Amino acid sequence: MNEDQYSKEDLIKYRLSRAFETLDEAKLLFNSKHFNACVSRIYYSCYYSVVALLLKHDINANSHAGVRNQFGLNFISTGKISKENGKLFSILFDQRQKGDYDDFVIFDEETVNDFLEKVPVFLTNIETLINEN
Repeated sequence: MNEDQYSKEDLIKYRLSRAFETLDEAKLLFNSKHFNACVSRIYYSCYYSVVALLLKHDINANSHAGVRNQFGLNFISTGKISKENGKLFSILFDQRQKGDYDDFVIFDEETVNDFLEKVPVFLTNIETLINEN
């Protein structure tokens, strides 16, 4: 099947499902003490949910930076999503970049655990906003 056979609603549901599934992957990586890979999966968990939110509102973004910018402009600065959640997404964006592309970056268990504790609330807030409209 090709992508044209799916509705926008199907894609939104798929992205949200991937967000929660990816968070589960992150927990497995955390439990195995693969903290750098865990941070990447945590970021992607949030990213998939934000992409679903943007899609719901017909907002296009062509890159990860574009997704972050559109999220900030349309949801953080308008107060639809808390500044705390906006900051979390921005931090995860930066940390994932560092972990994937910079040398000698090693995330510690405490930092990663803090992310893991915050992300379920982030995802639930995004899912609630998507389902409100």
